[in-house]
Amino acid sequence: MLAIAEACRSGILNARIELVICNRPGAPGIAAAQALGLKTRVIDHATFPSRASFDLAMDAQLRLINPEWIILAGFMRILTAEFVQRWSGRILNIHPSLLPLYPGLDTHQHAIDAGDTEAGASVHVVTPQLDAGPVIAQVRVPIIDGDTKDTLAQRVLEQEHELYIKALQQCLTNDSTSAAQAMLR
Repeated sequence: MLAIAEACRSGILNARIELVICNRPGAPGIAAAQALGLKTRVIDHATFPSRASFDLAMDAQLRLINPEWIILAGFMRILTAEFVQRWSGRILNIHPSLLPLYPGLDTHQHAIDAGDTEAGASVHVVTPQLDAGPVIAQVRVPIIDGDTKDTLAQRVLEQEHELYIKALQQCLTNDSTSAAQAMLR
């Protein structure tokens, strides 16, 4: 989120962050967003009786601003199919693997265990199926002998910020409606 905010501030991304939503009170990212003067909302998922009711609260906040894009950056909750369908073609996520390989968690360990020679990250359109939406950008990172999931994760993370910004710029420079429709084909 901070890398995207800096890219917007510096003009690398011709975009404006309208709202930062966080589901965890006290998360460092929310304090950092506030320090940058960004509008923030904390919607604590733990206070909702269900995933659907949490997603409805998020949806209500998003409807107030009707964003062109919803960018998931460090947001570690699975969204309901209803939420994803409501914002279909307008939600992007970054995932630390070369999708379609290794959706879900523990991606770096999966790549090491499989004997892969490279890992990476993917920016994709969010669909109701976890990490299965169309990939719009990827970066590859070699797996080095002796890599652990932590050392590999650090090298992938170093590339993720640049990748996400480039993918967002691609989406913003295209007509957003046709770009989203093209990504969903």
